[in-house]
Amino acid sequence: MLSGLSVRNVVLIESLDLTFSRGLSALTGETGAGKSILLDALGMAAGARSDRGLVRAGTEKASTTASFSLHSGHPVWMMLAEQDLDSDATEDLRLRRVISADGRSKAYVNDQPIGVKVLSAIGSILLEVHGQHDGRGLLDPNTHIGMLDNFGGYDAELAAVRDAYRDRRETQKALDALLDRQAKAGEDREFLELAIAELDRLDPRAGEDETLAQERRFLQGAEGALSELTAAQDTLGEGGEFEERLTRALTGIERIRDKFSDGDSKATRALQAAAESLERALLETNDAREAVSHAADAFDVEPGKLERVEERLFSLRAAARKYGVGIDDLLAKRAEFAGELDAIETVEADIGATVKRRDAAKVAYDAAAQSLKKARKRAAQQLDQAVMTELPPLKMERARFVTDVLDAPESVFGVDQVRFTVSTNPGTPLGPLDKIASGGEMARFALAIKVALAAKTESVMVFDEVDQGVGGAVATAVGRRLAKLSETAQVFVVTHSPQVAASADRQFRIEKTSTGTTTTTHVHAVSETEREEEIARMLAGDRITDEARAAARQLMAR
Repeated sequence: MLSGLSVRNVVLIESLDLTFSRGLSALTGETGAGKSILLDALGMAAGARSDRGLVRAGTEKASTTASFSLHSGHPVWMMLAEQDLDSDATEDLRLRRVISADGRSKAYVNDQPIGVKVLSAIGSILLEVHGQHDGRGLLDPNTHIGMLDNFGGYDAELAAVRDAYRDRRETQKALDALLDRQAKAGEDREFLELAIAELDRLDPRAGEDETLAQERRFLQGAEGALSELTAAQDTLGEGGEFEERLTRALTGIERIRDKFSDGDSKATRALQAAAESLERALLETNDAREAVSHAADAFDVEPGKLERVEERLFSLRAAARKYGVGIDDLLAKRAEFAGELDAIETVEADIGATVKRRDAAKVAYDAAAQSLKKARKRAAQQLDQAVMTELPPLKMERARFVTDVLDAPESVFGVDQVRFTVSTNPGTPLGPLDKIASGGEMARFALAIKVALAAKTESVMVFDEVDQGVGGAVATAVGRRLAKLSETAQVFVVTHSPQVAASADRQFRIEKTSTGTTTTTHVHAVSETEREEEIARMLAGDRITDEARAAARQLMAR
């Protein structure tokens, strides 16, 4: 339901904050007091077309905020999710619109900026305005098919059409893909055959990328390493010169040691240690020469091996870049190409089978759509009868209401378009509501249709000028039907009729005051104790009599 409305600087409204409750609320006041301005402010918040003419003179901008308290299953939450807008079903949903004096407009949902089109789409789910001041709701022919379907209750037929339409669309999509593949088969086949042949020649192996990269790094450093090892070999002596020098040194030391072998002096022990060190040096030098020679052999690679390794590695990397995969995925890519080539070879058979499925889906869709059309036509007749029953009490006994079920292009909704048409006088042709009916007649047609539909609506309903040109028993009938409608929906009615106002659960009086050069519209929530006086004023005018008060009490007691 609409829980609150805040208005700032909209035409004659300077500042206004209203709270609302469920049931039927009547908006009353003298002609010209500003009731239409209040509707403009509400429509502005809900995304209706608005311009800088709504900005109060002398101010920079106008703003309105409408707050809605909605149950967790309300369809608007799904729309917000589809638009990636944050929301919390446990809190009020706030729609805000700001229009600057230069004509720029900004829209917000829960303080999140959105486009005005998105705001309008959200507002159309939350609010219906029936009358000459709004082109949405019943005046939008696109809404008629949904209303008829809700009235008809043929959910099985609707589901069958949706399922058949989905099957047909999916099979057609599959067929289009196959036909496209067939058209490109020659070019694709040549590419796939060449790619498979290339990968077969390359014959990639799992893990080969890292193995080759390591070998390449080794080979790139092998030449320098071999040079260093050769220098080490030269230092150690290739022909044994180093060992000869060590041997001569050892022989000399041993001769000296032998001359002094009789004593156990410090010099003798030193000579012995030197001889032993030279002996170890001879042994370790030979071991070192052999180790260095072995290392040099390890780095003595065959000529051209680096070039071959690099050529292999670069070929694998080039293929991987060409086909958009890693080197380790080349084998899987080859299998993928082979699968695509096999699919091309079988595309003719696939096309034939898919055509049969598509044709079968079309037959199923056509049958479901025709069944739905029959159901809609039956429901249309029933709706026409129900609406026609509601028209005479609303002083529209000479009017006609006809629901047309016409042919339309195939869609998920079937092959129908639904239009509510009316004629207000005998002999005049049927036509659209907004072309045939006046503002008051449109509102009364809307009231009759809504009562006939007898379904709980998810929207807040506003009826403008529903009592235009009627009074007495007709106005009472209007009030009673509005009250009945408000049992399952929140309803607002802009009215000059005391009978209609008396049927409401609560009442708001709209009045205009002037101070010098300033004119301002105010809205006053009429208390229960004030309502009798307000309805008496509506009955008697400026001079309220006791008879008027008695009549007001009688109307309110019904």
